[in-house]
Amino acid sequence: MNPLKWAMVAPFYKLMAGEDRKSQVNLILKTIGLPLSGLVIFLLLWQGAASHINTSLGQFPGPVQTYEQFEALQAEAKAEGVKEQAFYERQEARNARKLEKNPDAEVKIRDYIGPPTFFDQIGRSLVTVMSGFILASIIAIPIGIIIGLSANAYAAVNPLIQIFKPVSPLAWLPLVTMVVSALYVTDDPAFDKAFLNSMFTVLLCCLWPTIINTAAGVATVTQDLKNVSQVLRLSWWTHVRKIVLPCSIPMMFTGLRISLGIAWMVLIAAEMLAQNPGLGKFVWDEFQNGSSDSLGRIMVAVITIGIVGFFLDRGMLMLQKAVSWDKSVTLR
Repeated sequence: MNPLKWAMVAPFYKLMAGEDRKSQVNLILKTIGLPLSGLVIFLLLWQGAASHINTSLGQFPGPVQTYEQFEALQAEAKAEGVKEQAFYERQEARNARKLEKNPDAEVKIRDYIGPPTFFDQIGRSLVTVMSGFILASIIAIPIGIIIGLSANAYAAVNPLIQIFKPVSPLAWLPLVTMVVSALYVTDDPAFDKAFLNSMFTVLLCCLWPTIINTAAGVATVTQDLKNVSQVLRLSWWTHVRKIVLPCSIPMMFTGLRISLGIAWMVLIAAEMLAQNPGLGKFVWDEFQNGSSDSLGRIMVAVITIGIVGFFLDRGMLMLQKAVSWDKSVTLR
């Protein structure tokens, strides 16, 4: 990884090296100055609008109040971390005393069960959305390739796609909850049911964009490439691996990025509705709490959801650039 190839670092390096300074300054203003100015204007508009909105819970939080609540959430997480560490230290000392008196004694090791912090909720939502997204991709990409290669398979599957594609993923939530409760019955569960409910809801909403875009990408394989495959007598698997997949990657990743964005939005709504642990539950709990700090904390969650969604999309874009065979194409 060469930092000098990063779009935001290269102009500074060239400017310090004295290389075409005017162009480098213009490039810095375009890549950094314009986004910063847009951010500043947004913050000013936000502060101006917030100062004129009074709700039943107090004044709508502006950027300063939101940042104060973010610091408060950080302090709460730090305090919870101290409690957790003290809990394990007490447990370890108690078990050590017990073993000192009786080396054959059976000691119990319990997990800390304190309330989840804001950052625990972020981690929980990320694990859930990535689990559902990866599982959906494993299912959707092969289906998309098969129906893209076979007109008969497409004719058989397309009605199902068109019927289920418009269904709101949240409509699946009650059915998923009931099915998981009925089928996932065990005395020693590897996953809690709330996690499975959210994950399968995400899975159902991720399927359709990936299937459709993968099939569309497979359809972009030109007849010349198909003829080459026939002349070389490539096997079905080699034809898919050497010709179909490279050609369909741009459309496939378009579907994956759309799926991941939808999944993140749906997950937050599903967590709010089903009260499953995660950022959605955090927002709902703060709304129900009704304290004067609740609106500020909800704004922290809203901004966090947006930032996490942005980085998820950038991650997919970086992955697309890494696996794309045509490096000359500008990907955004």
